[in-house]
Amino acid sequence: MVAIRLRRAGSKKRPFFRVVVTDSRAARDSSFVEILGHYNPRTRPAIVQVDRERVDFWLKKGAQPSDSVRTLIARHLTPAPVVPVAAAVEAK
Repeated sequence: MVAIRLRRAGSKKRPFFRVVVTDSRAARDSSFVEILGHYNPRTRPAIVQVDRERVDFWLKKGAQPSDSVRTLIARHLTPAPVVPVAAAVEAK
């Protein structure tokens, strides 16, 4: 099975992660099929740069995202709902 998961990079105590497509049986930092983006949790706010089109492509092919990648996609790549200006003014 193909999985979309994080691959750790960076030096000791300075983690930096790549979002990759890999075989689910492979070790965390071993070979991969494709790099989809990267995630840096050390910055404030955390930097998440992922190619959304490629993620959608792999999900359609049957790739299973890990729990952490699923959370990253939900929090950082899903657009926030647009609130009309008139509704926002009336709410105040």
